[in-house]
Amino acid sequence: MSRSQFSRLTLCAAAIGALAFVAFAIAPSRAAEEAVIIPAPTLDAKDEGIQTAVLAGGCFWGVQGVFQHTAGVINAVSGYSGDTRERANYNLVSGGRTAHAEAVEIKYDPKKISYGKILQIFFSVVHDPTQLNRQGPDVGPQYRSAIFPGNDEQKQVAEAYIAQLNAAKVYGKPIVTKIEKLDAFYAAEDYHQDYLTLHPNQPYIVFNDIPKVEALRKIFADNYITKPTLVGKAKATN
Repeated sequence: MSRSQFSRLTLCAAAIGALAFVAFAIAPSRAAEEAVIIPAPTLDAKDEGIQTAVLAGGCFWGVQGVFQHTAGVINAVSGYSGDTRERANYNLVSGGRTAHAEAVEIKYDPKKISYGKILQIFFSVVHDPTQLNRQGPDVGPQYRSAIFPGNDEQKQVAEAYIAQLNAAKVYGKPIVTKIEKLDAFYAAEDYHQDYLTLHPNQPYIVFNDIPKVEALRKIFADNYITKPTLVGKAKATN
């Protein structure tokens, strides 16, 4: 079942959504993919100046939400990578009719956070890298786990880290994350930006994404910031 299908179900009705929020309040650690404590990469990038990382790990709402709460991230934008600009729109991508992945472009300051640390957060709390072409309730290659390196050094760090984690058998299953050429990144429609902050009580967000931000706060306390770095002048709603 896709995220769009999920949102159309009666579960999204206000009354049931309120019950879902109460359930989450009782058991806030419940999530579609459990966070995993993993070692830091032994190889890291030696970046200077503002850098960019492009990552895909299922629904971009949660990926963006986590990195918007990450110290050192200047901006995190939801979008699409892996196909052409003309086909980079939500209706086509979410229906699996393009080769895009839902992705997030992360601008970061390497003086405050490294590329390796971003990958550690990505593999630990953002998603389950052992799930092939899906994450939680979202199924299809558009929700695949992928890294789009911006240069050779990022590619080397990503390859080495995947090999390191597989060798350590930290997941019990092989990592299926693809390392793909970054031809371009296309920002998603405005209504997808800052989605977690703007819709904290939406049932999909409650059950699948808020626990990821909470896992970031617990596991990466030194990298967590309470106030998210937003794309737009978003205001949280209750």
